[in-house]
Amino acid sequence: MKLSAELKALQARIGHEFSRPELLVRAVTHSSMSTPTRGDNQRLEFLGDRVLGLVMAEALLAQDKTASEGQLAPRFNALVRKEACADVAREIALGDALKLGRSEMLSGGRRKQALLGDAMEAVIAAVYLDAGFETAKDLVVRLWGERVHKVEADARDPKTSLQEWAQARRQKPPSYEIVRRAGPDHAPVFTVAVTLENGKSEEATAGSKRQAEQAAARMLLARLEGKG
Repeated sequence: MKLSAELKALQARIGHEFSRPELLVRAVTHSSMSTPTRGDNQRLEFLGDRVLGLVMAEALLAQDKTASEGQLAPRFNALVRKEACADVAREIALGDALKLGRSEMLSGGRRKQALLGDAMEAVIAAVYLDAGFETAKDLVVRLWGERVHKVEADARDPKTSLQEWAQARRQKPPSYEIVRRAGPDHAPVFTVAVTLENGKSEEATAGSKRQAEQAAARMLLARLEGKG
């Protein structure tokens, strides 16, 4: 099977040339493009999620040999959650290679977090089936990079941490307000402001209200702690 120029470029970006290129084609095919003779990436996504989980569990155990399960669990969740997979997918421009139906194309599917995260997991599974676990592990470790070493900060829930910061100083809990809502209904963009009783505030924009709140809280925490 010959690969398109987009898929050849994707191979180069992930650093793996497929001996079974049909696996890569399947990994980037969304259900909106599936037919009775052409499958989609949903089964690969299921497998890739498990491969990613094993790689991250091994990496965390190797990195911190004294951490308890309670310490490891939030770090693990931060590394394998859909947002993390979508972030990696954006870094390798996976959206450019996705095969989408017309409706998904028109609704901005190449930028959707869920589609990108699912496709990233499917690509991991495709590499696993093509070349085995060690090759898939190497791919994940390379693409996730410094995230594994910086995950302690990412694992903290910023909204909870900001509330604890306020409570420790006998302030009221931080308040969150939607400042703007833009974009079409199928792909809204929210700008949220978080404000403390002392008047300090930050704004952040994301594709969901929850993500915008988390990002605003994280930015405000960084400023309060002298990191921003």
